[in-house]
Amino acid sequence: MGRLEKNDNLRLALAVGELLTASGVDVMYTRLDDTYQTPYEKAEIGNRSGADYFISFHRNAMPVPQTASGAQVLIYENGGTAEDMARAVIRNLETVGFADLGVIERPGLVVLRRTQMPAILIETGFIDNDNDNRLFDQAFPDIAAAIADGILTTIEKEAAEPVYYQIQVAAFPDREPAEQLRERLEAEGFPAFIVYQDGYYKVRAGAFLNMDNAARMERRLREYGYNTYMVRETAAY
Repeated sequence: MGRLEKNDNLRLALAVGELLTASGVDVMYTRLDDTYQTPYEKAEIGNRSGADYFISFHRNAMPVPQTASGAQVLIYENGGTAEDMARAVIRNLETVGFADLGVIERPGLVVLRRTQMPAILIETGFIDNDNDNRLFDQAFPDIAAAIADGILTTIEKEAAEPVYYQIQVAAFPDREPAEQLRERLEAEGFPAFIVYQDGYYKVRAGAFLNMDNAARMERRLREYGYNTYMVRETAAY
């Protein structure tokens, strides 16, 4: 049997978790052994845990082996804590020896779309590339330390800045439909506003220091039929 991604992922997740625990971070895992979970189950475990961040570990692959190399970090959308953490992690992985393939928006991925906290998905090299596998094995302690340090850097930065939660309802490239949605939300009794970010007019409701209050707002919006997403921002935004 060839190399299995699930084994590399679990090994790295446990190593990073051990380093974070040693630094005083309370770490929870979606699995500790060879247990299969759907992406929906993983997201639900994360949401039930009340965790502040969600980190997903993966190895990349291509249709034709040996044709790509490097690490990348995927996020739901640019901006906020998730992007900060992703960029800290990818910078560190580059210093270990991986080619930097960047931070990429992937809003369609379940573990990024369905999680209620800032979430990143780390692609630690290509499992179908011999050089990436050699680096993964030979520099494994450094790779784990690079990821843990990137996570810790973000945690420490956020600890020094007030954090609040908003519920995003939709994003539009043009302002007019965003204004129409904002007016509809306000007519329905929601404290709606527009944020222009990354070239989009993002319609959001509420700003809460307490995540539980934000979750209640999100449930109300979903009862009205809106497809929502919780956003975590700092007061310096």
